[in-house]
Amino acid sequence: MMKALSEMSCFSGDLVYFIAILTTPVYNWQATKSTVKERFAFLFNNEVLSDVHFLVGKGMGVQRIPAHRFVLAVGSAVFDAMFNGGMATTSTEIELPDVEPAAFLALLKFLYSDEVQIGPETVMTTLYTAKKYAVPALEAHCVEFLKKNLRADNAFMLLTQARLFDEPQLASLCLENIDKNTGDALAAEGFTDIDLDTLVAVLERDTLGVREVRLFGAAVRWAEAEAHRQQLQPTPENKRRVLGKALTLIRFPLMTIEEFAAGPAQSGILTDREVVSLFLHFTVNPKPRVDFIDRPRCCLRGKECSITRFGQVESRWGYSGTSDRIRFSVNRRIFIVGFGLYGSIHGPTDYQVNIQIIHTDSNTVLGQNDTGFSCDGSANTFRVMFKEPVEILPNVNYTACATLKGPDSHYGTKGIRKVTHESSGSGTKTSFTFCYAAGNNNGTSVEDGQIPEIIFYT
Repeated sequence: MMKALSEMSCFSGDLVYFIAILTTPVYNWQATKSTVKERFAFLFNNEVLSDVHFLVGKGMGVQRIPAHRFVLAVGSAVFDAMFNGGMATTSTEIELPDVEPAAFLALLKFLYSDEVQIGPETVMTTLYTAKKYAVPALEAHCVEFLKKNLRADNAFMLLTQARLFDEPQLASLCLENIDKNTGDALAAEGFTDIDLDTLVAVLERDTLGVREVRLFGAAVRWAEAEAHRQQLQPTPENKRRVLGKALTLIRFPLMTIEEFAAGPAQSGILTDREVVSLFLHFTVNPKPRVDFIDRPRCCLRGKECSITRFGQVESRWGYSGTSDRIRFSVNRRIFIVGFGLYGSIHGPTDYQVNIQIIHTDSNTVLGQNDTGFSCDGSANTFRVMFKEPVEILPNVNYTACATLKGPDSHYGTKGIRKVTHESSGSGTKTSFTFCYAAGNNNGTSVEDGQIPEIIFYT
């Protein structure tokens, strides 16, 4: 009898053991993993040994995700404080309504296995989650992913996010991209979604590569979208209101009078006083003060430089439709942004002018502008700028050309064949060598004539 009871007891114990094996999700899984990394990776999003669950997301999108306190505490100071700090939670279920499930899973994947799972749709939410739970290594992967995928059509969106998440390096890269591709960035769909502070940060830059009239058009598009967000009618008054400081950062004096008259002057966004003062700025001398910046933008970093090729100024130089031309070469790569030209000997006068830079050997026009300038009758030079910077390569022949329409002007004499500019601070030397431009040149040469000044960036 005792023997029978003993046998039944052994059978019962074996049965319990086998039932335990059958009900374990994966028996002896440890033996199939040869490294610690593999064993922890196996536990990712797995109920095996889990001692906490997270309810991630909100509404119908909530996901219940298993985790292991020890693994999370090892990988994150925030989780360590949550489970082991002075006010540690004892709850086995923790709600995270502000976190996206996909981003939380990406965070856990990284903590359990060092694997990075991010893509265009999840990178921003993963960056937010990595910052929330103090996992800087994953933050760095997210920022690197964004850098590699930065383009003109998403630069403004990423700039907003970089400012929101306090990522100055990413923000700087976004701004550099916007500088180089300003037109494409402004045309992108995400531009009108940025906040006012981001718009102001961009409009403050001297390095944007776009005409001011296009910046104004983009600002108006943004104002229409912002008025809609604030549930305002897109009237000129409301557009001005939502633009706030941003409007003062549009450099209206840099526009041509035609650009200003066709757009901003008729927009209703500027006051009558502002419109009148800007028209006076364009048309009269001396120019009245305006409440807008008149410093040229240039899509180049650094300081504006200029060289003067004459040692003395004389009177009189006439114009009959022939271009003043001078040939030159430079010893290093630069970007020319404009010329300084002499003005009238008869007092305050307006000139019409076409300026060009021509690649001499191919006769290709690399940059030009049909514009005008006002002079005050002095022997000073007056700035005339290209619409875009013109790249000048070292040891290549170019021709500077200016076709003026107006009264007799001052002109330069005692010309210098080689003029060198030394940048303060860096000591960089930029040397211009001037040569006679054969053909019709209105008499301008190395020794005498017009085009006394070249304005450039290095």
